[in-house]
Amino acid sequence: MTEIPEHLLNRSKARRASASGESAGDSAPAAATPATTASAAPAKAAEAPKPKTVAPDPVYVKAAKSRHKIPFWAMSGLALLPVWAALYLVAIKPAEKVVAGPLSIGATQYASCAGCHGADGAGGAGRPLYQGEVLKTFPRIEDMLNFVYNGSQKYVAAGIKVYGNPNREGGAHAPLSYNGNPMPMQGEKAGGALTEAQILGVVCHERYTIGGADPASEEYKDEYEAWCSPDSEIFKALEAGSTSFDTIEKDFAMLAVKPGVVGTTPRASLSK
Repeated sequence: MTEIPEHLLNRSKARRASASGESAGDSAPAAATPATTASAAPAKAAEAPKPKTVAPDPVYVKAAKSRHKIPFWAMSGLALLPVWAALYLVAIKPAEKVVAGPLSIGATQYASCAGCHGADGAGGAGRPLYQGEVLKTFPRIEDMLNFVYNGSQKYVAAGIKVYGNPNREGGAHAPLSYNGNPMPMQGEKAGGALTEAQILGVVCHERYTIGGADPASEEYKDEYEAWCSPDSEIFKALEAGSTSFDTIEKDFAMLAVKPGVVGTTPRASLSK
């Protein structure tokens, strides 16, 4: 029996398939289709990244990196440097010398007088003291000390009608001539609360700080040195209790300018 060639068989099948409406490709044997490779080709191995080339640091950067850093605990010390500097300046600054003389004492004591005479001595319930007014009334400090010590009511009780300078510019002052308000007594023996040293301080403050007396002038320099300067021997003796208003004129008779009588009881003026 003769074998039919394969290509003739395929051609015969293709004709039959064409006659029956089938495509020749559908009837092709599966073997004719090239086989698909079961396993995919292995993926291309990923290339490793090339290392970056780092440029060397400049010399000044290397120096900064190698420099020793300030420890964190030192920052608190640096923050306190301004405080330390301020304390140091205060420590080396010489302390100002405070002279505790009559004017210093008087400035403190005058606070109790300001309610009537005004903080600047312009007056109010009490007479004005500023702009030389107190100096017109009392040219001599002894008269003012006696009046402040005793107060106006003691003068009235003693029958004294005028205090201070009887020839005062604008008229002499009577004890109750200003608004009818009495001048309170200040001395301890008169019923007040101030010592004789404190009264001297107040009077010096009213004459030189408020009243405007010039301690360098010919008119007041002797009075200032004897009564109101920081080195006043009279003030120091009053503070120590070795003299009093009743004995000052005797205790300090050796002074070039002898003090007049002050006294602790109302008396007529020494002013002429």
